[in-house]
Amino acid sequence: MSENPQLLAPLNYIPSDIQAAQDYEYFARRFIAAPTYEYIAGGSGRDQTLARNIAAFNKWAVYPRILCDLTKGHTRFNLFNREFSIPIFLAPVAYQKLAHPLGELEIARAAEAMQACMLSSTLSTFSLEDIASSSAGEKWFQLYFQPSRTDTLDLIRRSEAAGYKAIVVTVDASVRSPSLGAVRADFQMPSDCIAVNVEGYELSQLAKIAQGQSRVFQGVMQDAPTWFDLEWLIDQSNLPVIVKGVLHPDDAIKIKNLGCAGLVVSNHGGRNLDGAPASIDCLARIRAAVGDNYPVLFDGGIRSGLDIFKAIALGADAVLIGRLQVFALSVAGALGVAHMLRLLREELELCMAQAGCATLNDIRNTTLELQSS
Repeated sequence: MSENPQLLAPLNYIPSDIQAAQDYEYFARRFIAAPTYEYIAGGSGRDQTLARNIAAFNKWAVYPRILCDLTKGHTRFNLFNREFSIPIFLAPVAYQKLAHPLGELEIARAAEAMQACMLSSTLSTFSLEDIASSSAGEKWFQLYFQPSRTDTLDLIRRSEAAGYKAIVVTVDASVRSPSLGAVRADFQMPSDCIAVNVEGYELSQLAKIAQGQSRVFQGVMQDAPTWFDLEWLIDQSNLPVIVKGVLHPDDAIKIKNLGCAGLVVSNHGGRNLDGAPASIDCLARIRAAVGDNYPVLFDGGIRSGLDIFKAIALGADAVLIGRLQVFALSVAGALGVAHMLRLLREELELCMAQAGCATLNDIRNTTLELQSS
């Protein structure tokens, strides 16, 4: 696929044709070069899990309810002793300069405007300190374990000093295959998209493997974190530690028992094991495994307020929005991201009203109907 020579620069207004949050996904093709769009929109391998993430929501139906008094309805909820206005967080997405020159700084400003929590990536194109100081909204830091514990600890201490309120450690992305769509489109990371947070840190030992050794097992996986590393992180961090990348109930139970503050049900947006189940198909089992009161967030395939409703009904306290925020960023910067969040909130509120739910707790007590294929 060749690059579109008619690419548009980010706008300072919202296109009138954007009527739903998912519209940003389609509009972004006018603002992002084709190879880069394939990289952002794609998952892993043949994108089987990516497709499942989206399609799996259609299996669930929501019952309309009638004659409910919803005049005191709201979307507020409490998590970690803090109140949030909406159950919609901005997921950690790497290299956001791919979509906008100001990347993560614009995301932070949009999150503050909409009173949403932003998760800032280790692989951001602006430093965690610059992102933290760019707005006053709540921010969590997404951590990738580094080859050196000294460097990992440095990231922890920097995030604490910068005012982040939680550490979200991603544990499911130590090794993955690229999307064949991005490979075939010949995507190359631009020279200005640099993971500035880890500049100067110790590099992976992949290049030092001996002849005949596996590039996967003795290469990439020698830097992969283990349960011992997670225990170490919990001991070292002065912030709540939340584990992102959980699909199996047994892992969820172990994470809870280790003392982690919460978890994120996620398959990395379909960007790790191609062939993994859809995140939404794992959510209810994980909620049942950890109990009603343990914090569980959800990531994977959210494209509408109806999707958010279903995720909460199946056990999520809040959801993370990944690709949609980047698409909105490319179209209209912070304004676009804030507008996308507003649309999602309004879509969620509309679904709540039609389903007779005045609060998020009411959604949690809602039974969805599983449709036959």
